[in-house]
Amino acid sequence: MIKGNFPTQHFENLPTPFYYYDTELLKNTLTCIKKESSKYNYKVHYAIKANANEQILKIIQNEGFGADCVSGGEINAALNAGFNNNEIVFAGVGKADWEIETALKSDIFCFNVESAVELEVINQIANNLNKTAKVALRVNPNIDAHTHSYITTGLNENKFGINLEKLQETILLFSKLKNVSLIGLHFHIGSQITDMSPFQDLCIKINEIQSELKNVGITLQHINVGGGLGINYQHPNHIPMADFETYFKVFHDYLNLEKNQTLHFELGRSIVAPCGSLITKVLYIKEGTTKRFAIVDAGMTDLIRPALYKAYHHIENISSNEDFEIYDIVGPICESSDTFAKDYSLNKTKRGDLLAIRSAGAYGEIMASKYNLRELPKSFFF
Repeated sequence: MIKGNFPTQHFENLPTPFYYYDTELLKNTLTCIKKESSKYNYKVHYAIKANANEQILKIIQNEGFGADCVSGGEINAALNAGFNNNEIVFAGVGKADWEIETALKSDIFCFNVESAVELEVINQIANNLNKTAKVALRVNPNIDAHTHSYITTGLNENKFGINLEKLQETILLFSKLKNVSLIGLHFHIGSQITDMSPFQDLCIKINEIQSELKNVGITLQHINVGGGLGINYQHPNHIPMADFETYFKVFHDYLNLEKNQTLHFELGRSIVAPCGSLITKVLYIKEGTTKRFAIVDAGMTDLIRPALYKAYHHIENISSNEDFEIYDIVGPICESSDTFAKDYSLNKTKRGDLLAIRSAGAYGEIMASKYNLRELPKSFFF
């Protein structure tokens, strides 16, 4: 079995668990995205919710990407990392007043607005600040992304976005609201999508919506199709990068943009997930009646995805090249759900070995907690 290339000589004296980021892979990924998106003059915003590590943000900003934020804290993080305020979009179904004020005072590029009531609140706050908020309406296209129910966002039953039957009614509000300006439409149908057909369906739906709006004299400058592109969690060493070429080509082939329209993307997981690994030390090998447990010092507090989504992460013993054995790999948290993998094949493992839990660069460090009064994991770059 091929293993990842880890600078293990640097790991010996580091306090586990910790996140290790492969900056070379991250930069190669960013280069690939720029190459493929620039073929069509697409604009990519990095979804900060995936990973807000300061060094990660600075690397991405330095490559010329915009930022997609879902909180006031993320807006501040983006600005502190040097992202251009005019390339920041602000999404989220529950924007607080102070967050809206932060965005307005920072003169961000656009609010992705998710309801008529939110639009009215933004208009009022903008009026109080003598500002005009640029707005894209987030439309719920009722498309099934065929992914985990917790990360599906584009169905009528989801809390996100404006349902199609209310779109034109919401657009009519702009004639009454003087401190908001409609500049585009926003869509996001889900996350960890590896089958391109939902993106094709989204393009077709957007074409229909744009045609209907054009019939009533409405053409908008910007279309934002969100993100959602998935990665290969099973084979990080063989397939270390998402299929950006096919992804962007789908939108080029199926989406009918109007003249001078700009297409925006909000990619997160596909940018940062492959470059991050959670490094954890084996505390004990426990022999049960029918199970052999590798008890490690990382837990669901450090990487919650397996406990929350039953998500799969490829795991390697980077200290051993012995024959393979079967283990349940579990953490120290006082919860039965604190399990990274069951019946998992690892090189023979002993106390003190280091395991690498791969593809953890997205929704790993950023979702860490101090449950059980544990310390938050540190991060390292070599």
